[in-house]
Amino acid sequence: MNLIKIDDLNRPSLEIYAQLRDNAFTEDNSFIADSPKVVNLLLEISIEIRSILATKAYYEEFEDLIASKNIPYLYVAEKKVMESIVGHRVHHNVMMHGVRPEQTPLKELGDHIIMLDEISSTENIGSIARSAAALGVDSYLLPRQGPHPYGRRALRVSMGYVSMLKTHLYDDIFLTLKALKKDGYKIFAAEVAPNATPLAEVKISKKWVLLMGHEGKGLSKEVLAICDEAVQIEMIPGIKSFNVGVAASILMYQFKNGGLK
Repeated sequence: MNLIKIDDLNRPSLEIYAQLRDNAFTEDNSFIADSPKVVNLLLEISIEIRSILATKAYYEEFEDLIASKNIPYLYVAEKKVMESIVGHRVHHNVMMHGVRPEQTPLKELGDHIIMLDEISSTENIGSIARSAAALGVDSYLLPRQGPHPYGRRALRVSMGYVSMLKTHLYDDIFLTLKALKKDGYKIFAAEVAPNATPLAEVKISKKWVLLMGHEGKGLSKEVLAICDEAVQIEMIPGIKSFNVGVAASILMYQFKNGGLK
């Protein structure tokens, strides 16, 4: 490995590590990932990596994995120097500058899709991605204006597993739902409502979309009207809802494994 020892903190190619906080991106779709687990998972897939910023210990431990990739710049620095570059305390020993993969066209998503509407929490974006990957729901449909699944925190919460999903960002939820229905998907809305089907009784179609609403407001009446069926998790009296990440995990598990056919 040709490690580059940092002798100039103002080196232009290092600026991106300080600039790209959480959900920030550049015009060329660059993103920053951090922590060994996330970076190593990304190293194992086909994704463009422009540089790594890490301690000598990281490079020594994962030398074979890093050598298997053609990475232009491998910067090595002590953790204190890394902190000086990024401008805050670092709790790990590696960061990576990568480029987001092209999103999957809507018509090329899988038969099982987890879809979000106005989710505002980056952590929930990452948590749902991690559960989807674990449960075999391989397609992730999100609003373009919300937190991005390759945002720094979303990537970390997902443990990098968002990279295993087919991801598509939509602009108009109504046009998108209509296109999905035309393509044979049944749209299930996760919503606590009088007419909602209890999860244990839901009948799953071959192609389905599970739509999750905003953490506080849920889904609007207009969105619910275009969905095929509302579904809710059975809860004891007095409890109104789960965290959206927890609810999505429970629903996806049942849809993949226990739904009535």
